Amino acid sequence: MAHVDVVVPDAALASLRYRPEELGREVQLAIAVQWYQQGRVSQEWAAEIAGLDRTDFLLALARLERDSFLVDFKDLDCELARG
Repeated sequence: MAHVDVVVPDAALASLRYRPEELGREVQLAIAVQWYQQGRVSQEWAAEIAGLDRTDFLLALARLERDSFLVDFKDLDCELARG
């Protein structure tokens, strides 16, 4: 598994009241949610990136008040037009 280093100023870390390992998990989740919301990764991959199982990833999306299922309205309109 690849590891990525992120540099965060000590003052920012202290103001967020995170320990470095907690911030690492939070960053993983934030990246997974962002990429999922952009449609760049599937729910399964987003959960894997976040270090969660799919159920816990869906619960995290709910806690963050993010959409659990993405709908492309153009595709939906096409499907509805077809009957």
